[in-house]
Amino acid sequence: MCKYARCLITLLFLPWSLTLHAQVFSDNFGQFKGTPLHYVCYQTSAPLQIDGAASEAAWQQAAWTEDFQDIEGSSKPAPSQRTRVKMLWDATHLYILAEMEEQHIWGKLREKDTIIFHDNDFEVFIDPDGDTHQYYEIEINALNTVMDLYMPKPYRNGGMALLNWDAKGLQTAVRINGTLNNPADKDHSWTVEMAIPFKSLSFYRGRTQPADGSNWRINFSRVQWDTDIRNGQYLKRPGVPEYNWVWSPQEIINMHAPERWGYLQFSAKPAGGDATAFVAPAGMAARRILWDVYYRQQQYLRKHRRYATEAGMLGMPAASPAPEIEATSSQFTATVRDGGIVTVINHEGKITSHREQRP
Repeated sequence: MCKYARCLITLLFLPWSLTLHAQVFSDNFGQFKGTPLHYVCYQTSAPLQIDGAASEAAWQQAAWTEDFQDIEGSSKPAPSQRTRVKMLWDATHLYILAEMEEQHIWGKLREKDTIIFHDNDFEVFIDPDGDTHQYYEIEINALNTVMDLYMPKPYRNGGMALLNWDAKGLQTAVRINGTLNNPADKDHSWTVEMAIPFKSLSFYRGRTQPADGSNWRINFSRVQWDTDIRNGQYLKRPGVPEYNWVWSPQEIINMHAPERWGYLQFSAKPAGGDATAFVAPAGMAARRILWDVYYRQQQYLRKHRRYATEAGMLGMPAASPAPEIEATSSQFTATVRDGGIVTVINHEGKITSHREQRP
């Protein structure tokens, strides 16, 4: 969850509903400034004990991600405390290890599915097929309290979080390198270790099982609040928004723009062995063109109350290959054909790629 761009969203989850603050898509439909980061996730054959210690050899051999940046990227001040992540996988689970430097470790929320980002927290966002719809979010604080939710589509497209979805079989552990909720000293760091069952990510999509070479979309956020110490307690500074530190910069203040998440590539090789080169997913260049169409269409809709029927109406620079647009006043699809790959985006930002079938 992010600062600034928040509105009251009614989150429906049977049999009851909750209203909470969540972000909507920014008015700034800006171009992508950079390329999302990528991580090659290697396989482990040895069992991992989810205890936050990460003492197994596979964890020692796995590489760290780049250090987290501000959600808007390097144009903003660098985070004051380091955050980084490792990942592994096996036939049944995705494993995540996060290490967060922290001089004052605190947490107050103890009830599952409470709004965890009101504490300092660590957040995981996963879109297995990369279509920006039907994705998952898991948040955890220093007390090992978890909030997990399923998004049928982003908030900007009218999506409502399903908080009664549970990542069944999820294992989490937090290890404190210091003392928890003790303002009298300075701490060093806290780590989060989790094992996410692949079968728990099959809600409304069928079997979700990566293979060697599979590419998912993933990102991580660390929410960090400024605090003061009063009467032996940590108190958030009133009126001061939280920081959002992320792995792959979103470039906008919104985690719920899955097209801006990083790439997670699965490798069947063991960590520490021969390296696997990252291979960009098919249609990656076409997707950037189509996201330009999508952003410009939202601006066009606001101004003209209908979607544009051709790229020239959107003021787009010449693109090769050129996008093909079909539109009504309330809906549109745009298509790019490139190298035998057909990539399509619609008015809700759902994007897919498939190989063109020749007659």
